[in-house]
Amino acid sequence: MRQFSHHHHLLLHTAILLLLFLIRPSTPDIASDRDALLALRAAVGGRVLLWNLSSPTPCSWAGITCSPDNSSVMELRLPGMGLSGTLPANTISNLTNLQTLSLRYNALSGPLPTDLFSSLLLLRSLYLHQNFFSGEIPDSLFSIKSLVRVNLAENNFSGPISSGFNNLTRLGTLYLQENHFSGSIPDVDLPSLVQFNVSYNNLTGKIPKSLSRKPKSSFLGNSLCGDPLDNSCDSEKHKRKLSGAAIAGIVVGSVLGLVLILLLVFCLRRKSGTKGVGQKEEGASKEKEVEVSMERTIESRGKDSTRARVKEKGEVNVINAGKRGLVFFGNIGWNFDLEDLLRASAEVLGKGTFGTAYKAVLETGLTVAVKRLRDVNMGEKEFREKMEEIGKLNHENLVPLRAYYYNRDEQLLVYDYVPMGSLSTLLHGNKGAGRTPLNWETRVAIALGAAQGVSFLHSQGPKISHGSIKSSNILLTRSYEARVSDFGLAQLAGPNSTPNRVPGYRAPEVTDPCKVSQKADVYSFGVLILELLTGKAPIHEEGPNLPRWVESVVKDECTAEVFDLELLRYQNIEENMVRLLQLAVDCAAQYPDKRPSMAEVTSKIEEIYRSSLHDPSGDIVNVVSASPTP
Repeated sequence: MRQFSHHHHLLLHTAILLLLFLIRPSTPDIASDRDALLALRAAVGGRVLLWNLSSPTPCSWAGITCSPDNSSVMELRLPGMGLSGTLPANTISNLTNLQTLSLRYNALSGPLPTDLFSSLLLLRSLYLHQNFFSGEIPDSLFSIKSLVRVNLAENNFSGPISSGFNNLTRLGTLYLQENHFSGSIPDVDLPSLVQFNVSYNNLTGKIPKSLSRKPKSSFLGNSLCGDPLDNSCDSEKHKRKLSGAAIAGIVVGSVLGLVLILLLVFCLRRKSGTKGVGQKEEGASKEKEVEVSMERTIESRGKDSTRARVKEKGEVNVINAGKRGLVFFGNIGWNFDLEDLLRASAEVLGKGTFGTAYKAVLETGLTVAVKRLRDVNMGEKEFREKMEEIGKLNHENLVPLRAYYYNRDEQLLVYDYVPMGSLSTLLHGNKGAGRTPLNWETRVAIALGAAQGVSFLHSQGPKISHGSIKSSNILLTRSYEARVSDFGLAQLAGPNSTPNRVPGYRAPEVTDPCKVSQKADVYSFGVLILELLTGKAPIHEEGPNLPRWVESVVKDECTAEVFDLELLRYQNIEENMVRLLQLAVDCAAQYPDKRPSMAEVTSKIEEIYRSSLHDPSGDIVNVVSASPTP
């Protein structure tokens, strides 16, 4: 009996081991993750995902973070990379160990694949804001219990807001603002929900009690009532329950008012002649046609395709330079009008802090950059004065404003097109083994050129500042000379703008995006230098910002670990690297009075630059020839 029992236990133990073997989780496959990323790149990557395709693993590619043993992809971060097109099915969903997905600040469009979230059961952070996504949110999203942060703001999502968000019990952030969601807000009752925003949609009805303690700004731009808004739903009911006498009074008053208006119009027509009035109305109609045409042009290029030709035409005499047409600065020899601009083939370059940027190729072959502004918070007179102020700024390290267009609903800025793209793309666009490293001399030259551009702005007066210094606003010529863009636009921001639109670069004291300062510029420039030195992007949704991370590493006497690995291959530059690092840390000081001026920053970078031009033998280094190839 005892022998039988022992034999029985042995069989049972063997069966359990076999069962555990059969049901154990499948081993992560980095090769399948690599295939999924390549399929994604083929669909939306375009010119910016310069991954090293000869590498058997994607773990060294830009924007990819793998598990400690490099067995699977854990993070996919491609913010502001100029991606366009639609997300294909069976790509991202195959990254089954993904914890962070960030595709924000791109030009991606179309509905999300229905399978997108079906296998991402470990996903914690989802950042898809500031794209052109449309359609409804796939139901598969509401099965991911691990989600902590969801940001789908500033897209074209539509349909009702699903009550399925209640399934995400760990959710702390839910941003759905500036979309086309409709219907009522579901009763979202989540204990961990701290950040919530559904403003500027098409929502109606009463705000649920579970959300009534959220800030008023979370619900603006809808037809909502109840706390925390000022209009109560009860008062709306009272308005609907008008007495018969009140309704009769309103009808009588409306009829009398209409009669008076008709009499007034009749008298005016007799006085001025019917034909003249008709001509005026026709002109106004055609002016509106120009505005609609422009709206369709820019919107269709952004949402439907990265390249398009639009043939709508308007009245030429309305477009000519003047109050309602393109206004040019200086005598640069450009000879085109708004209609020519609308007919140009266009490519979306990306969505930024102040609007969407396009590369436009006119029929004459001239290529320009066009920025369509958003959230402008000033009237026509003030706007034109601001443009005149910006248009007068002329320096070799600035991207000059060449022309602008204004009407109440649309504002366009026209700039020189700078062919090599931004410093952000150059630094972060390709980290593969096949990449040509961005050498030390080129980085210092870029830092110096950018510093000279910002310093020039500051020299124009104590109240003149940039307001949005970041690597995506440092553009590069074919010889890698820096050109600072988007200067002077921060003061155009509307009341709904937040300084968090440039996270990582924002000075601690900046709480109002319209109230920028020269010392805040210095802080942002310090972060920019740290980005050049470390190769790390300062825009992270989680963890410490770049200046604090550098300080912590230097404090632990591990200064060498700060620098980009691409810089460590160069010899005899350690002293200059440390000098530039210290300058960057000084610029990014917590308190404004501890930061140097941009004139001082420029002077110190120039010293480092001159020192870097000489190798130990005393020979001059050719910075341009040492630059990476395009």
